[in-house]
Amino acid sequence: MTAQMHSMLSRLQKRRLMAKTRRRGAHKGGRTANKFGASLEFSDFRLYQPGDDVRQIDWNIYGRTQRHYIKRFLDEQELAVTVFLDASSSMQAIVSKWKRAKELAAAFSYITLSGEDRLSFIPVSSVSYAKVSRKGSVYGKTVFFEILQLPEQQAAGTFTDNLQKNSLKNNQLVILITDGLEPLASFEALFRLIAAAKQEVKLIQLLSREELDPIYSGDVKLIDSESNESVNVTMSDSILVNYRKQVTEHNRSLEALCRRFGFSYLLTADDADLNDFLFHECCAKRILY
Repeated sequence: MTAQMHSMLSRLQKRRLMAKTRRRGAHKGGRTANKFGASLEFSDFRLYQPGDDVRQIDWNIYGRTQRHYIKRFLDEQELAVTVFLDASSSMQAIVSKWKRAKELAAAFSYITLSGEDRLSFIPVSSVSYAKVSRKGSVYGKTVFFEILQLPEQQAAGTFTDNLQKNSLKNNQLVILITDGLEPLASFEALFRLIAAAKQEVKLIQLLSREELDPIYSGDVKLIDSESNESVNVTMSDSILVNYRKQVTEHNRSLEALCRRFGFSYLLTADDADLNDFLFHECCAKRILY
């Protein structure tokens, strides 16, 4: 592991997912039920992690073990988090975009497990990937690197269609990582299903720099990575201006749709600084804290 990667994991370990959901799970987690502390009764202990409240350290146990433990209280809750990664052809077609998508999925999964919450990680639109289900910080690094190493695989169908076929039950917090390059009507149908299940949603829209701001010129052949349909286009300044306008309008409409359903939304590009996005933008948008 590089020093840069070690530093990132250390910072991720201190972050938590911002969640309105406070439904009690069947098992204990690292999330307290009230704002200022925990109940007066505690059930067991866990190792101290950077970012924990130092006031909860049990110094009697430290005196016996020389290790820092904090009390785990009875009202600590487990949050059921599902990370859905768009693994459709349009996400995998651009190497840098697919790499960043996996980095984001790995980061959110690691944060989930570091908080002792329950994780389900599901690559959507691929016939070859398997679901990952884990609970506990002990699995954090394993899952993190497992996601980073996901290879390109043959994809089948669209993100929204395939996601609707997945079980949307028993999720409390859903993270969607997608390029959003489908008709808004498809996302609206999906959002209705998720909203009916009363789940909290955070949507990360990831686009490549090439998709946001293409610099093509002359005669080009554009191929749809999902339908394989092609079109010959003579690129001009006016066409590029019109393209950028339509992309911006589509992204704003997707954001407005998220807002309508009460979902969080954040747009990023594959060449954006990863640390800045995770530790500043996500915190500013109250996706992480």
